[in-house]
Amino acid sequence: MDERRTDLQLDTLDGWKRTHTCAQLRATDVDQEVCLMGWVQYRRDHGGIIFIDLRDRTGLTQIKFSPEEHPEIHEKAGHLRTEFVLAVKGTVLARPDDMINPNMATGEIEVLVSAFKLLNTSKTPPFLIEDRVDVSENLRLKYRYLDLRRPRLAKNLVLRHKTAQSVRRYLDDLGFIETETPILTRSTPEGARDFLVPSRVNQGSFYALPQSPQLFKQLLMVGGLERYYQIVKCFRDEDLRADRQPEFTQIDIEMSFVEEEDVMTMAEGMMQTVFRDTLGIEIPTTFERMTYDQAMETYGVDKPDLRFGLPLKDVTSIVRGSGFRLFAKAELVKALKVEGGSVLSRKEIDDYTDFVRIYGAQGLAWIKIKEDTWQSPIAKFLSDEERAGLTKTLGLKPGDIVFFQAGAPDMVNAALGNLRLKLGERFDLIDKDAYRFVWITDFPMLEWNADEKRWTAMHHPFTCPQEGHLEYLKTDPGKARAKAYDMVLNGNEIGGGSIRIHSTELQQEVLAALGIGEQEAEDKFGFLLHAMEYGAPPHGGIAFGLDRLIMLLGDVDSIRDVIAFPKTQKATCLLTDAPNAVDRNQLRELGLRLRETSKSE
Repeated sequence: MDERRTDLQLDTLDGWKRTHTCAQLRATDVDQEVCLMGWVQYRRDHGGIIFIDLRDRTGLTQIKFSPEEHPEIHEKAGHLRTEFVLAVKGTVLARPDDMINPNMATGEIEVLVSAFKLLNTSKTPPFLIEDRVDVSENLRLKYRYLDLRRPRLAKNLVLRHKTAQSVRRYLDDLGFIETETPILTRSTPEGARDFLVPSRVNQGSFYALPQSPQLFKQLLMVGGLERYYQIVKCFRDEDLRADRQPEFTQIDIEMSFVEEEDVMTMAEGMMQTVFRDTLGIEIPTTFERMTYDQAMETYGVDKPDLRFGLPLKDVTSIVRGSGFRLFAKAELVKALKVEGGSVLSRKEIDDYTDFVRIYGAQGLAWIKIKEDTWQSPIAKFLSDEERAGLTKTLGLKPGDIVFFQAGAPDMVNAALGNLRLKLGERFDLIDKDAYRFVWITDFPMLEWNADEKRWTAMHHPFTCPQEGHLEYLKTDPGKARAKAYDMVLNGNEIGGGSIRIHSTELQQEVLAALGIGEQEAEDKFGFLLHAMEYGAPPHGGIAFGLDRLIMLLGDVDSIRDVIAFPKTQKATCLLTDAPNAVDRNQLRELGLRLRETSKSE
């Protein structure tokens, strides 16, 4: 990488004012005197004339330096290079017909420069500042300030801004009050791991960064605020993936005196407003509804992508007595048929077999339906009666392939549900231009944690059970259903919420079902339990993942491309080299000492 030019005289603005952005000028502006400011994107010498594409956040304008019109300015322009920062004054000219660029917003004009100021020079960047750049993500994150100059990244941040503004206007019109809640709070470890912050003043004690403002927004309802929202940073110390970050942003909403339909109707209206304001798209006024049980039965996941078919079918009763031992003894057997899927090669099938092992599957059974035979390692174990039952239930015909998974319901659903998405991509079944919303409702209150050998809250322990389901928490916890709802868009959960518990007694019963005794409940949640004793209103809310929503609105593959300064998948910041070690004096002030690590560790 070359060194930055320090031998060139830098100018100051000295009263120069920008009149237009670099995407603003059109043919109607011809003959105007203008002042533009930005970075050198490209530089070209054409027979003595120097052409430069000047770039700012909004786009590009072609400027030219003529040796005939302004020879001194032209000579000085010979020193300009990529990413130098300029202010230019000049006259807007119409481009010759054969030089019009229809792919450029300002492609009908150019600016003849009569004066310019060199505001700063630049080293040669480690990668090209353009969308077509093919460079490692780690390099882009290390030089994120350069990456942000690329039009696509800038466009994503503008989209993020417009979305946040749309949300604020919508909620403000409905009487919501934006209220900040604490970032330094207490640890209430019911869910992901907390980020802990040691206290210098109270040594040996720790704050936690909030995983969400959940308890505080409920306290705001107790406080009579009635309608609250906040676009807020949240923190979870968990394993990362493409759509997850250790710090993320929520659109957090809570309302008093409401039931599920009130919250869901408000949220639908907000999505309609956001899509209209940001993309100019009209989406349905009401969204499809599907219970959790229906989603799991038909799609194997609680966030189904409804842009294509490929439903799962329960065929347990058909193969219960099968000669194929795995089918005969399995708790659940499901099938996934793909029309025309017999074109899959054996290597592709083997790759899918490896894929479902991620979800605990031991293998993947399959059958290709041919004109006169069923091609499969398991076909010989199936009786004529079983073949007839599968043909009728699945609607089988020549050219189809059927995948089977057998075993525990959680594994079967996860394996086939995620394989369904792979097959939808493989056979180009997904309508990429569609936006399919669906509400998933009637979630289980609790789910069994096999590692901890106990029931845990599926959403959080402050979710209200459905009427008549409280008794199940004592007799059959798995049957208890919650007043909870998730908004799903194209197979992504973008928002989740519930009606909250507003009774101290009911909250204590739910905590007891989670194995949290009275003393532990008092230690962890006493401030909430006491607040409920002072006339807590019925309330509920929802929280949307802003980062994930922008990722879908912008048709972006990675959540990191919609965040200004994201972390890597290892939760590090390559730009600032965080997290980093701190010196012993800082640790001593906090009353901390690092444990020595042995060689064996």
